[in-house]
Amino acid sequence: MPSFTTTLQKFDEKGEKTGWTYIDIPLDVTESLKPGQKTSFRVKGSLDDYPIALVALLPMGKSGEQEGGFIMPVNATMRRGIRKEAGASIRVSLAFDDSPMPLSADLLACLDDDPAALAFFQTLAKGHQVYFSNWIEEAKTIETKTKRLTQAVMGLSMGLGFGEMIRYFKK
Repeated sequence: MPSFTTTLQKFDEKGEKTGWTYIDIPLDVTESLKPGQKTSFRVKGSLDDYPIALVALLPMGKSGEQEGGFIMPVNATMRRGIRKEAGASIRVSLAFDDSPMPLSADLLACLDDDPAALAFFQTLAKGHQVYFSNWIEEAKTIETKTKRLTQAVMGLSMGLGFGEMIRYFKK
């Protein structure tokens, strides 16, 4: 498992990444994890002594003078776990993580009650299933989660993908 020490950084102005806290991943580390990889992939390991799993490394194109650089966003939960903010030094250990993304148990339970929605859900690519699952699990209140579950099952039973379902219920 490759290990290195780096500094937590924060984007000032960077489009949709403005304000993100992240770490640069050295090219030799990404090459040892997944040789030749140019697209996002997931890793597990630790930040200091805080365990991580299924965390995405995102391609940044040119990193300094080198092509093929990756970053790892460090979200608020991870920052609380390591008790550090931008500018702090951090020990990083990473390994490629090919674990499947878990789907929302609540979503799967609701889909069991609607065969048409379940049948359509199963035709979706795994990544699209994860969109639905993450959207539901990111709800902060039970009311929001219930509303999202209802919308997801209704949308799936109507044969709507994630983006179509979101647009349909914004009307």
